[in-house]
Amino acid sequence: MAELPISTAAVATAVTHRTCPLCEAACGLTVTTGPGLDDIAVRGDADDPFSRGYLCPKGVALGQLHSDPDRLRAPLVRRGSTWTEVGWDEALAEAGRLLAPLLREHGPDSVAVYLGNPVVHNLGLGLYSRVLIQALGTGYRFSASTVDQMPKQVACGLMYGTELSVTIPDLDRTDYLLVLGANPMVSNGSLLTAPDLPGRLRALRRRGGRLVVVDPRRTRTADVADEHLTIRPGTDALLLAGIARTLLEQGLADPGQAAPHLSGLAELREALRPFTPEAVSVATRIPAGTVLRLARELAAAPSAAVYGRIGTTTTAFGTAASWLVDVVNTLTGNLDRPGGVMWPQPAAGSPNTTGRPGRGRGVRVPGSRRTRVRGLASVFGEFPAAALAEEIDTPSADGARLRGLVTVAGNPVLSTPNSARLGSALASLDAMVSVDAYLNETTRHADVVLPAASPLARSHYDLVFTAFSVRDQAHYSPPSLPLRPGDLDEAEVLLRLTCAALGGGTTPDQLDDLTAEQTARGIAADPSSPAYRRDPAELLAAVAHRTRQERLLDLMLRGGPYGDGFGARPEGLSLAALEAAPHGLDLGPLRPRLPGVLRTPSGKVELAPPQLLAEAARLARHLAELTAAPDGGLLLVGRRQLRSNNSWMHNVPLLAGGSNGCTLQLNPADAQRLGIAAGQRVTVRSRVGELEAEAELAAGLMPGVVSLPHGWGHSDPATRGATAARSPGVNSNLLTDEEPLDPLSGTAVLNGIPVRVQPSDEGIRSE
Repeated sequence: MAELPISTAAVATAVTHRTCPLCEAACGLTVTTGPGLDDIAVRGDADDPFSRGYLCPKGVALGQLHSDPDRLRAPLVRRGSTWTEVGWDEALAEAGRLLAPLLREHGPDSVAVYLGNPVVHNLGLGLYSRVLIQALGTGYRFSASTVDQMPKQVACGLMYGTELSVTIPDLDRTDYLLVLGANPMVSNGSLLTAPDLPGRLRALRRRGGRLVVVDPRRTRTADVADEHLTIRPGTDALLLAGIARTLLEQGLADPGQAAPHLSGLAELREALRPFTPEAVSVATRIPAGTVLRLARELAAAPSAAVYGRIGTTTTAFGTAASWLVDVVNTLTGNLDRPGGVMWPQPAAGSPNTTGRPGRGRGVRVPGSRRTRVRGLASVFGEFPAAALAEEIDTPSADGARLRGLVTVAGNPVLSTPNSARLGSALASLDAMVSVDAYLNETTRHADVVLPAASPLARSHYDLVFTAFSVRDQAHYSPPSLPLRPGDLDEAEVLLRLTCAALGGGTTPDQLDDLTAEQTARGIAADPSSPAYRRDPAELLAAVAHRTRQERLLDLMLRGGPYGDGFGARPEGLSLAALEAAPHGLDLGPLRPRLPGVLRTPSGKVELAPPQLLAEAARLARHLAELTAAPDGGLLLVGRRQLRSNNSWMHNVPLLAGGSNGCTLQLNPADAQRLGIAAGQRVTVRSRVGELEAEAELAAGLMPGVVSLPHGWGHSDPATRGATAARSPGVNSNLLTDEEPLDPLSGTAVLNGIPVRVQPSDEGIRSE
């Protein structure tokens, strides 16, 4: 994409190269800065070996994000009903004054932490949010994971032994790609880090491959596919079960080289018996013959990969669907195979690169803790985001409830279910502290808001997304701009906030030193590390010239699978090696990793863990219910927008326009039946709420399905976002219900929500 200067008068004085932090694609950027702090131009880095110059509109808008006048520049403290800008010392003292007494008088579980999606795009927040949570001692951790990808992590954790052992389509070598509930032409990939995913999909077809998309909407990805199949929302797991059963019953299953590493094939076969193509076709509305054909095509392809994303995970059977994606990939011989699905090997390490290769403790699902109100199980140390409001507004008989909340880079009032209830609950807290770049629909309820610095003024390394990458690669980005006077790096903010919440006695430097020492000890105790059994003090001495996130990152790189072992392997990776390669390093295509990647107690791929067999039984009961009484009502689904990855992007002018639009899409036949015309105001009602939106007729939408994008609803006058307020849209999570969840993962049901729609001038009649 061509360079788009923020200031036409900019005179280039510095050029830096960095990875875009705004979505999972991890595109390389070239950032040119002029003499003024706001003279910024951003273009794709043609020398980045991973993205090769590709850049979507989000990356181009980084300069506008940096200069956004609504982005907070100083800490805010609430004084009565007004906000006052204060210095850091005063703001942190106020945060400590509010949080420390709650922890002391009501215990650590009186304060919760919510982590938003941007945390995983931020090196400092990703590393030091763990420090904050551990120091607080709270078991009440919430995140955006349980309104997104958690079912995939649960399924892969049970099958392979760690929650980050997610299999990734080997996109550049596959011959057949089946996509369910994903729109990678717009999302640029999700749990699939692949710059220029549109180009990669076109390349698949140019080399003679086949692309099949299953989605209730005709998305941009469906437009470029060989075939688009519409499916009833929420039934992807049934389709996958039908495909898997067909593979087993028709003798098409051949796990190939993965076969010696599999456990549970007989139990899997028995569990899938109810899901005949004829039975699942009634529920999914995909013909039985098509289910049979998909199974045969996947089995016959030289290589194939099935990929499912948020349309499959944010349903009542999200974990079952995620499991069955991997089951089909395994049965067709495409697990751990070039062109199939494989595991990356991240340079800074991950749970499946540490410990003894091939065997481990596995994962505990459900978790050991339960929420107070509904008794919902924890998963990987966190609770369902859908339970946050009730844990605040529903006290126990002894008065126990959540009294305090720390949010980090999150806006759950727009992104989690029944958001009207959550907004009211936040207003009842005794204390709330937020770390965020904006005064948004969530942070406006805080007592203290600690601002985040510009993304261009912080260093960057993708700790998370290298674990989901279609190629192994590593790219460290130094800051492109210095911090403005009065700004603090987010790592420093979290360290200072942690010390304040603990009531003093510990300094940020001491806390950071302790974190680095723990990291060094872990590396020295790891039999997979090139620094195994080394003296932790020696490892710390080797990185003593660094502090904060750079010190931790250098430790992880040098002790990781490609690391230099602190001198033991001079050709290996270190932070210095990445600093000397400003465009990043290509570490090669994905390589087979079985059996060493496994961390299950059995040392096998668990095709039929008891938890997932129970989900198969629940799915079979659901199939019987849908077959006996098909539901003819309207079902609400979301939709992805290229310029609207998160709610805060709506305040950046370059991202606020274009194809973005917060309309309710309906199929023309449904609109005619309901007496609705294009552009008309309509009222949408669910069990928990209602809203008004503008109707948009969409012939590519399956009859019986309506669609609203997420992340909108910027009409709250207590927020600060002038651009977003000009096109506020409506908050789709006024309609989503906090009660139904995918039980194993605790993930909210955001797709397939029963709704009623009618012209607004008719009002909403009572049931």
